[in-house]
Amino acid sequence: MTKRTVAVCGVIFVLGLVAGWNLSTERLPVQGIPARTVADYLHGVIEADRTFYTQHIVERMEAMLIVNASEDWINEKTLPLPAQFLRESSRSLRLRDAPFRYRLVSLWPLNPQNSPASDHERQMLEQVVEFGEVMEGEVTSNDKRYFQAIYPDRAVSRACVSCHNAHVESPKRDFKLNNVMGGLVIEVPLDS
Repeated sequence: MTKRTVAVCGVIFVLGLVAGWNLSTERLPVQGIPARTVADYLHGVIEADRTFYTQHIVERMEAMLIVNASEDWINEKTLPLPAQFLRESSRSLRLRDAPFRYRLVSLWPLNPQNSPASDHERQMLEQVVEFGEVMEGEVTSNDKRYFQAIYPDRAVSRACVSCHNAHVESPKRDFKLNNVMGGLVIEVPLDS
């Protein structure tokens, strides 16, 4: 991996963290903005960053034989997989006490951490996968109420499809481009 490649990846990662930090310091949702609208805004930013990372960093670097993405990216000094990129971004916001939360879930997770958190969440995710539409509701966690939206998580690149279909631990091996592979859960606090 060249120094320029490392620098480009570092800049993109830092920009994503700065954008997340700016959102978290505003303490969304601002009074008067519906929670669904806030969740839609967050979804737009998260998906844009993740899609850009997948298509213009991971795929390009692999095609140019510069560096690959791998599950053990820290030890192997590779790029994080797109799902790991999302999880690490979310984790860094939680460490900064962001008022919102997000995570990936799947009915066929490669990582058990990406399983639905409850039977209710599983049922909502089944609807998302079947119909490809957002499901929403209210959940309570640690005595706090949250608006929860589960957005379809589609395979946006061949890298997503080939990784999931070829993975040794994959419970499903017939994904195609644009299939709903799971959901992106976004939770926005309803209590101030």
